[in-house]
Amino acid sequence: MFFKDIIGQDDVKRRLIESVKNGHIAHAQLFEGNDGAGALPLALAYARYIQCTHRGEDDACGECPSCRQMTALMHPDVHFVFPIANKKQKKEPVCDDYIAEWRNYVGETPYPSAESWQQFLATGNSQPLIYVHEAREIIRKLSLKSFESEYKIMIIWLPELMNPVCANKLLKILEEPYEKTVFLLVSNQPDKILGTILSRSQQRINMRVVSPEKISEALQRRYSLGQQDADAVAHIANGNFIKALETIQLSEENQYFFDLFVRLMRLAYGRKIKDLKVWSEEAADMGREREKRFLAYTQRMLRENYIYNLHIPEISYLNSREEQFSTRFAPFIHERNIISLMNELSKAESDISQNANGKIVFFDLAIKMIMLLKS
Repeated sequence: MFFKDIIGQDDVKRRLIESVKNGHIAHAQLFEGNDGAGALPLALAYARYIQCTHRGEDDACGECPSCRQMTALMHPDVHFVFPIANKKQKKEPVCDDYIAEWRNYVGETPYPSAESWQQFLATGNSQPLIYVHEAREIIRKLSLKSFESEYKIMIIWLPELMNPVCANKLLKILEEPYEKTVFLLVSNQPDKILGTILSRSQQRINMRVVSPEKISEALQRRYSLGQQDADAVAHIANGNFIKALETIQLSEENQYFFDLFVRLMRLAYGRKIKDLKVWSEEAADMGREREKRFLAYTQRMLRENYIYNLHIPEISYLNSREEQFSTRFAPFIHERNIISLMNELSKAESDISQNANGKIVFFDLAIKMIMLLKS
């Protein structure tokens, strides 16, 4: 990971680069912000820049032995601590037991998250943790002389999931670290970190949500999206680049949702009861989670069509296919029915969440659509 790979966060990147150039690297730093802001990727890029032997003005060189080792996440002087689930039934589980999985996961995941890491580990309902035995490993690794670089770096991802006994054992080394030792703590929920750990963080780096403009620009450059589609995804992402990537990955599902939405609206407008019954049976076969996502998509489409009537392109976030449909459909969504439509969809989503019969819920919703579209 390089600084250039981080979306936005330009001010923070500049400060971190200057700290290395000036030799003022705080020994305990806390990167805080949601997963989609890029806290872990930024910490990795910072560690790479610190260890790089041929640093550029605004990024690591990417070619020196240190950079090549960082690309493989195998630098001998950069260590990783992260939550694990004791699937291997070790008596004293530590992160090194899962380092191969960690390298694979981070290597293929541009913006890691606690949720996707848990899915990668296939832990089921078991919550990954940083176990008590990790403290001994951290202290052991940092007590050794550095192998190749000037600094030894310990990256601790999600310290809020650290066993309290483990956290307490690290207080002394955080307060009085070995020379040229740097702790980079990366947290989604800093308020859940042990207070004594927080107080020993010399520098707190607050990651801001990423602006829609930056997300859209990245999507166009990296994933070849057209500007209109990229802007629409950026709007849905609401400052979270992970959500933007998930939206792209779900594009096939969204296409299906769009087709299902269009059929519902056309059949309801045409009062085709028999066809709506067939439609409701198809919708009910998607499975509960997918049904909930479809209802959320339908709510977004109705909101966007209501806004579309204002004829202000800057606040319209429909992709090209959706907009083509909305040019004729939007006039049917207005102040007389939008609230009732949204209430019915919200109720349907709630009913599905509570395991109501999907066929009944969707057929009832379809009948309500007939009445509301004509109001």
